Amino acid sequence: MRGLAAVLQEWEAVIGLEVHAELTTLNTKMFCSCPVDFGAPPNTHVCPVCLGLPGALPVPNRAAIESIVLAGLATGCEIEKRSMFYRKNYFYPDMSKNFQTTQGPVAFCMRGSLLLEVAGRSSRERSCLDGTLPLPEAYAQEGYCTVVGITRIHLEEDAGKMVHVGGTDGRISGADYSLVDYNRCGTPLIELVTEPDLRTPEEARLFLQALRQVYLTLGISDCSMEEGSLRCDGNVSLRRRGAAAYGTKTELKNMNSFKNLHDGLAYEICRQAEVLESGGTVAQETRHWEPASKRTISMRVKETADDYRLFPEPDLAPYDLSESFIEAVRSRLPELPDAKRARLMKSHGLSYLDACALAADAETTAFFDAAIAASDVASAPAAASASAVAKPVANLLINDVAAYLNTHALTLAQTRLTPAHLAELAGLVAEGTISSSQAKAVFARTAAEGVSPARVVADEGMEQVSDESAIEQVASAILAQFPDKAEEYRAGKTGLLGFFVGQAMKATAGQGNPKLINEAFVRLLEG
Repeated sequence: MRGLAAVLQEWEAVIGLEVHAELTTLNTKMFCSCPVDFGAPPNTHVCPVCLGLPGALPVPNRAAIESIVLAGLATGCEIEKRSMFYRKNYFYPDMSKNFQTTQGPVAFCMRGSLLLEVAGRSSRERSCLDGTLPLPEAYAQEGYCTVVGITRIHLEEDAGKMVHVGGTDGRISGADYSLVDYNRCGTPLIELVTEPDLRTPEEARLFLQALRQVYLTLGISDCSMEEGSLRCDGNVSLRRRGAAAYGTKTELKNMNSFKNLHDGLAYEICRQAEVLESGGTVAQETRHWEPASKRTISMRVKETADDYRLFPEPDLAPYDLSESFIEAVRSRLPELPDAKRARLMKSHGLSYLDACALAADAETTAFFDAAIAASDVASAPAAASASAVAKPVANLLINDVAAYLNTHALTLAQTRLTPAHLAELAGLVAEGTISSSQAKAVFARTAAEGVSPARVVADEGMEQVSDESAIEQVASAILAQFPDKAEEYRAGKTGLLGFFVGQAMKATAGQGNPKLINEAFVRLLEG
């Protein structure tokens, strides 16, 4: 098969996503009082309602409806005041009542969109920029923006989990027998369906990442792809560049990571191109992505709506959402990731990449904002204003703090680090009290023990020597010690400056201010 770049020169990929997110932050299931709890012993959180036993009646979860309306408002959807649930009939062991309660043609959230920013290397998969918008100049990145339409977001109950025992790959094919865990059955699930507006696997990956950030910011799901609370199916077809008609699409399953989503779509695009270029036709089917072999395989012929025999759920009345209900939910909307990024760039002068890194996580952004606020209080060094410490604070969070959290498998809330600690540490660096390398040692102890950075500096005797006259004396002594190298520098071998600075750092036991040392040598050698 040809590679993706070559295929996309001649063919246009048409991609739409179906993104399923469990509302894991809710306490109970969609239509019963069973708890939502990942990892519980199998079949311990079930009842007659979620098992569909005769005579059991569903009672809707109001908090789940609030959550989907929140998701719709955050993605620019129109909130439909009147909608209803349907029965989607299918026979499979993961749903013991043999139907899934879901929404019909009219969902709670309809006709939305997200503006997708594709910057840097991510933008290079798209060979034609027709229909795209330029990135804002402030981003200083190559790339483009594209609008991704959202057809609907509907609410439904999740199915149970099948565990296939035996075989080599954990799939039903080749298994000795299968087990069913109904704990997940009935968990509130929202499904977002996009318009076929995505054109590259990278756009699909970035869209899913952006949507995940929105859901996490809203606090409606933990969005764990590893645990299955965020799942994505992709629909993809090809058409010749310049053609208007869509080709025959296939649906891809089992893309349970951002990488798998990208790689699965990329493979399927190349596979379809090979089929079409050899004179064949693409079958409308559901295909399974196998990460180990990096290929898709056919699972089944794609079902249509008629196959599910959808009809209105007789045990649930239609919904009539009031304007006051919708506005009450709207009042809970937090600052969304795109708005956070724009604010961080405008208010604190952060780069596009740094702002993206901070805005990607709600906890990190809140910690940054609190640290900037703390930089003006008495615990922070007097000369460290909010504007002066913004970049150092961002660097600490993106690099040192992130590495510490990953190494120790912690969240910010689980550490002894406070925003005031971070502001104080950034201020010490900004003032020149300690060097950037010393800051790493100070941070390690502060994070582990909860001791203030200033206390660590005092305890360890780390304070930088920033007395210019003292530093100049050290520099003069080193030049007198190495007169031959001083002459080589003056003769044009300016790379020796690093040697002189290293000698000065040794002479000051690592406590000399590197910036002042550098300036002193340049002054003495070139003055």
